[in-house]
Amino acid sequence: MMILVTGGARCGKSRHAESLISQSPRVCYIATSPIFDAEMAQRIQHHRDSRPAHWHTEERWQNLAEIITPQNDPNEAILLECITTLITNILFASGNEEEIERWDFSVLEKQVDIEIDALITACKQCPSPIVLVTNEVGMGIVPENRLARHFRDIAGRVNQKLAQAADDVWLVVSGIGVKIK
Repeated sequence: MMILVTGGARCGKSRHAESLISQSPRVCYIATSPIFDAEMAQRIQHHRDSRPAHWHTEERWQNLAEIITPQNDPNEAILLECITTLITNILFASGNEEEIERWDFSVLEKQVDIEIDALITACKQCPSPIVLVTNEVGMGIVPENRLARHFRDIAGRVNQKLAQAADDVWLVVSGIGVKIK
């Protein structure tokens, strides 16, 4: 079963996603956020410390089909956090960070699509319950800079693709999860 949990920043998505798998005897937590500064290191450590002892963590954002496989134990849930960070990682790994203004976002979006399509295929073939967390980034104003506009558009299309493929979709607002699919 593939479940998508979406919502705005600090809305309670993570807590809701964790509640969906709280009864699983084992959990594989896939963390997609790399440590790139001291503040992020502190945030990541806080998340590590708050996870139950029976959860194990995989810190990666590429080649997720190596972790999410048809051979997975159906009694081990998978929680992937988060899709929008994964998208950011792909964009910056594929584009030259010093030349952002020259990025060809159609080419970069194809790179994102390859990873997301592989993720969806892996989730559909995996017997484990899988919860994917993403950010709903399209509910605000149109960003003023080119990178942010393209990121919002790509993330929106990825979220639509994931929601279409998911068995269940939850929107979390102010800590309250509303099942929308």
